[in-house]
Amino acid sequence: MTAQRDIRGVLITVTNGRLLLPNANVAEVITFSEPEAVENAPEWLLGRVRWRGWRLPLISFSRMAGWSQEDGHLGAKVAVLKALGGNPKLPFFAVLSQGFPRLVTVNATTLVQSHDMKELPLGVHSRVTLNDDPASVPDLMSLELLIQKAMGDKAA
Repeated sequence: MTAQRDIRGVLITVTNGRLLLPNANVAEVITFSEPEAVENAPEWLLGRVRWRGWRLPLISFSRMAGWSQEDGHLGAKVAVLKALGGNPKLPFFAVLSQGFPRLVTVNATTLVQSHDMKELPLGVHSRVTLNDDPASVPDLMSLELLIQKAMGDKAA
């Protein structure tokens, strides 16, 4: 008999959607503050926010995925995510969140993939249902590459 493996996850609410990430990817959740503008940035790159001595790129996942052109700021939080790509200039980046992320337990009985590969928007690895709640699993490596491209030499 194989043991069922539970993974701790985080559901992050964004405008018109939810993101499901491993808990280990979320470094911290901070209060939203107006980001410092990045020149010639795409609309989904909201600017840079300060966190522990870093100036992190702040993205609107909803804008990137085409879910919304507006981001609600009332009660907004910022989820600081650990980058996976190994770029020393981009060890973290931030995602605009609507309220506090929610800790969840993920296992094979509670998680169901629910998409066709052709339907996935930019930055989305897969669409899932977790305990009957729809969510999207972001493609973190693609996000990092898109952020690096958008930041150019301003990543530091």
